[in-house]
Amino acid sequence: MAEQQAETASRGLVHRVMSVVGADSMLSSVWGYVDSTMRWCWIPSWLPSWCPTSQIQLQTAEDKMLRCVDSTFSKQYVPISNGNLLWTLTLSSEGVKHKTPMVLLHGFGGGVGLWAQNLDALSQRRPVLAVDLLGFGQSSRPVFSTDVQQAEDQYVESIEQWRSKMGLDSMILLGHNLGGYLAVSYSIKYPDRVKHIVLVEPWGFPERPDTVEADRPIPVWIKALGAMFSPFNPLAGLRLVGPLGPTLVQTLRPDFKRKFSSMFSDNTVSEYIYHLNVQTPSGETAFKNMSTPCGWAMRPMLQRMDQLQPQIPISILYGSRSGIDSNSGSAIKQMRPHSHVDIIMIRGAGHYVYADQPEDFNHRVLQVCDKVD
Repeated sequence: MAEQQAETASRGLVHRVMSVVGADSMLSSVWGYVDSTMRWCWIPSWLPSWCPTSQIQLQTAEDKMLRCVDSTFSKQYVPISNGNLLWTLTLSSEGVKHKTPMVLLHGFGGGVGLWAQNLDALSQRRPVLAVDLLGFGQSSRPVFSTDVQQAEDQYVESIEQWRSKMGLDSMILLGHNLGGYLAVSYSIKYPDRVKHIVLVEPWGFPERPDTVEADRPIPVWIKALGAMFSPFNPLAGLRLVGPLGPTLVQTLRPDFKRKFSSMFSDNTVSEYIYHLNVQTPSGETAFKNMSTPCGWAMRPMLQRMDQLQPQIPISILYGSRSGIDSNSGSAIKQMRPHSHVDIIMIRGAGHYVYADQPEDFNHRVLQVCDKVD
């Protein structure tokens, strides 16, 4: 009986760790009971060799994700400061080059390949650029500051340096999850560069409730396991299992295969997600430093919305079946009574709105962006 209970507990922990793979907005509750004074650390340097991955395998997995994109696109590394590079996809046909470009910022644990079902539609009416955020995907994976504000500033400045190198005068910023948080942070500092903000299931806006533990009691064994694994990053479990990692993603996240079933019948998506998240945990560490142990933002964005220029319109998309509370959208609307704030609910979609209901998502985003020149 004890062995069965231990096995069940271990599976529960792995499941919670895997719940963040592919940009889930909230970290597992396992991490929520780690003593906040403990320092999380990187996986030991010898562990990546334990995982069946490499930069070439990540690139191959991304190429497979993008093979169903019909539009012509280019791929390039864009140099920014300190020798860092941001991996960028660009889609732009002759008839739309004069339009304000749309820039896609993925969420935690994501990459440009996850927009595979959206790129064709969104690029019909304006240029579209998708970027791997610093520390994620095929972009450089530097060491981020452990200071919360400095880590956020590193992200913001990387986006600004990228914009300058790409020669974009202004842009529509569309961000999912962490990408939404960074889109607003960037827009606060560089308001003249943003024509419209589109937030898709954004992370990091509300403050952490004081009643989290009371409302969601956690079993003692989860608290114990959380403390045991506290020195590690959020996705450390995926790297710890080594060669079992690809199978683990396929087993515990079969929903991603379903989300892209119209494009792939094999394990293309789970392989891509695996290779995205077992490289050097640079962005993962930055996200951890920017988060409370329960996954709430250390610097909640709602506290800073008054710093965002009122002339910048905001559209917020939520999935009707998502676990993300849409109250932040309502709060933003109340805080900006003289600004354009539109809240859009996508029926039948969960947190990954763009993948759960891609046609509806694409249609709604195009409608929003048609109001921008």
